[in-house]
Amino acid sequence: MRPLQMVDTKTQYQKIKKEVDAAVIAVMESSQFIGGKTVSDFAANLATYHGSKHVVPCANGTDALQIAMMALGLKAGDEVITPSFTYIATVEVAALLGIKPIFVEVDPKTFCIDPVIIEKAITPKTKAIVPVHLYGHAADMETIMAIAQKHNLFVIEDNAQAIGNDYAFSNGKVKKTGTIGHIGCTSFYPSKNLGAFGDGGAMFTDDDALAEQLRMIASHGQSKRYYHDVVGCNSRLDAMQAAILDIKLKHLDEYIAARRKAADFYDAAFAGNDQITVPFRAANNTHVFHQYTILLEGASRDALSQFLADKGVPSMIYYPVPAHRQKMFDAFGGSDYHLPVTDWLTERVISLPIHTELDEEQQQFIVSKVLEFLDN
Repeated sequence: MRPLQMVDTKTQYQKIKKEVDAAVIAVMESSQFIGGKTVSDFAANLATYHGSKHVVPCANGTDALQIAMMALGLKAGDEVITPSFTYIATVEVAALLGIKPIFVEVDPKTFCIDPVIIEKAITPKTKAIVPVHLYGHAADMETIMAIAQKHNLFVIEDNAQAIGNDYAFSNGKVKKTGTIGHIGCTSFYPSKNLGAFGDGGAMFTDDDALAEQLRMIASHGQSKRYYHDVVGCNSRLDAMQAAILDIKLKHLDEYIAARRKAADFYDAAFAGNDQITVPFRAANNTHVFHQYTILLEGASRDALSQFLADKGVPSMIYYPVPAHRQKMFDAFGGSDYHLPVTDWLTERVISLPIHTELDEEQQQFIVSKVLEFLDN
């Protein structure tokens, strides 16, 4: 059996090595490392895949969120509604800009922001909602967009973990997550479902004016070279990463299918075990399983994690400390929040290995060790 890993990017690379190596060499031979046709071609191909009018590449997913907030004109003193059960980048960028994150609960089934709570958190200072499509499952975007329209709010989708997810509305219309809100943001961190061999990110929008703002802000606020119209930053996806991502984009649907197949195996193996709640899958979206995250009841999550490590099985806890309990948010009143669902989840979730190269022998071993622990 091959050694177990949370993500096996090496084996994935070996399968597309010839394509990737040729693309990288082509960039080196062109000597056009920043911007240029390679980056614009990838952006166009990603826009086509997503059904988005504009894709604006940038340096990483965190930058994408920050640039999105800047492009929408959010400023110090404004408020954005966001889940606390998320990676810190989602809310860190708001604090960096002096924007106050208003933390709300998540749905205990989907792990995504609870739209019922959103409306209760709206104040005159609220300017945007930032739903996170956590672990690959989509937030309830139809309800969220209705709330945003009712209260004249922007929606910035954090789609870093759900690229490729098809979301179906009640009228039958289907859109990719990340293309539903005013701006969608994603990350190309190597472990992501569409991962680079370094850092990278992108923003999605159908709004021409917003797209222009995003491009300007990501390029020092310039509309043309040396003419700076707004305060911006320097956030670029380099050509080498764009070339690699363009190759991997062609395989994204098969990567998603492999992850879903692995999730099916886990689901079947854990069926009927009353100590494990397997990931929820809503009928209206295609969970892309960036993570396979189970909930434990009647067993110690931390003890399981240690047991698995001793047996050579990696696992991860995303995220052991919710955002509102992080020290950085003390100044924003983080300790004043009462989010029992979020706290409950952070004590019980554990993610098992899931990636495109996971085989049945490996999964059998993982499952056997999880069940061995629970049976003791």
